Amino acid sequence: MEHGLTVEDLRGRIEEIFLRAGTNAVQAAALSRVIVAGERDGCKSHGIYRIEGVLRTLRAGKADGTAIPELDPCTGSAILRVNARGGFSTPAFELGLPALAERARELGLAALVVNDCSHFSALWPEVEAVTDHGLAALVMCPSYATVVPTGGTSPLLGTNPFAFGWPRRDAPPYVFDFATSVAARGEIELHRRAGKPLPEGWAIDAAGRPTTDPEAALAGAMLPFGGHKGSAIGTMIELLAGIMIGDLTSPEVLDFLGATTLSPMHGELILALSPEKFAAGRKGDPFARAETLFEAIQGQGARLPSQRRFAARQKALAEGIVLTGAELAQLDRWHDLGLDAIA
Repeated sequence: MEHGLTVEDLRGRIEEIFLRAGTNAVQAAALSRVIVAGERDGCKSHGIYRIEGVLRTLRAGKADGTAIPELDPCTGSAILRVNARGGFSTPAFELGLPALAERARELGLAALVVNDCSHFSALWPEVEAVTDHGLAALVMCPSYATVVPTGGTSPLLGTNPFAFGWPRRDAPPYVFDFATSVAARGEIELHRRAGKPLPEGWAIDAAGRPTTDPEAALAGAMLPFGGHKGSAIGTMIELLAGIMIGDLTSPEVLDFLGATTLSPMHGELILALSPEKFAAGRKGDPFARAETLFEAIQGQGARLPSQRRFAARQKALAEGIVLTGAELAQLDRWHDLGLDAIA
């Protein structure tokens, strides 16, 4: 049987799970917001499914649920830095966002570096948070080594998500968020749990052979999207959001964790750009010109990215978030047992 919950009811239940598991209010509130956003927008791979991984990471001592992130405003620089202090990335991002937006509006562009964070969430909530300030955004981070570079034989790159957002005045922002692997690792895990084979071309097994078996894929490696193009972009993210910001690369993350069942610990790079500043002195309003482009895309019958997600959000806000009885029972189990719910 399915049950509907309001967004706020579900957020409160998730927050309570984390509080009872020993996290502080700063971590629990931010974690609950990003997880409920996944459910609200119909992204099951980044919804309540992620709670178990958070609890497992806390139990393993690979993330600090009591951390208080610290902002270094780096006065006079376009770069701001937040030390997540071993906690999760979401509260660190929320702390740095206001200063990032102010700096980007002042200078035209600014960067927020998040260091020493445990990361499991989608990037589009952060992209949208930046576009809410009227700014364009680029967000990226490494992961742990689960992706084989094109022509290689073993995992070296992470799924290395990459997201972009453009603000719109009278519509939801233009947003895309994708892994640089063929699919997010969470999608393979969901296929495994459902007993469904993977599509062809997603993964190889431990011997380097193509496979559609989720178990074999999880023991082997995922493939980059678009062959050498995805491999190159994934490598770029290792350089920019790992090496350049003085944080871990995906192979180093895997060495630190010792397992792919935990949330990866690394850094994150968020870039915010002011369209008005960049277009200053040139003809035309950048936002109006962008709308001309979007209208032309849709005029051909094409769909802008995230449109399904925005439609799911409208429905959830109007009718509630629908969970199965089994999902509700799992929430109750996590609530009652906390970290003891994790084997």
